[in-house]
Amino acid sequence: MLTMKDIVREGHPVLRKVAEEVPLPASKEDKNTLQKMLDFVKNSQEPDIAEKYQLRPGVGLAAPQIGVSKRMFAVHITDEQDQLYSLGLFNPKIVSHSIEENHLENGEGCLSVDREIPGIVPRHSRITVKGTTLEGEEVTLRLRGLVSIVFQHELDHLNGIMFYDRITEFEDKLKKDI
Repeated sequence: MLTMKDIVREGHPVLRKVAEEVPLPASKEDKNTLQKMLDFVKNSQEPDIAEKYQLRPGVGLAAPQIGVSKRMFAVHITDEQDQLYSLGLFNPKIVSHSIEENHLENGEGCLSVDREIPGIVPRHSRITVKGTTLEGEEVTLRLRGLVSIVFQHELDHLNGIMFYDRITEFEDKLKKDI
């Protein structure tokens, strides 16, 4: 079971690397890693489990955040229409996006960042993502709103980008120009 001790914190070089494609069909080891990541996100949202194992609540987790530089992430989040998105994806990529932008009113957080970083993180309002599920199924997802933002945040991790790199007014030694 993954816990907070498995989460790599900002400043670690793996968070700034562009992650490698996962060879498909995914190996047993890669599937196992991605399943553990999905279990972590689910567990972090269960108050009893989160308290017992001192997990910070999260809605997504990318492989680089556990020190694995591979293109995979897990999300467990419900959208504004109460549709649950609970899946792990191998080699996810945005195939189209809106020009229109959106952002979370209260900014974004990250399991790899142990501090509050205020500011607007501009994201595309709508995206279409392709990827391969844990079950080996190729999927195309059309996303908007909060779920779209979460997917973009996790995709950024696969490209070595931290959310605060996108905040115009934020200055910090760990911030990278993108």
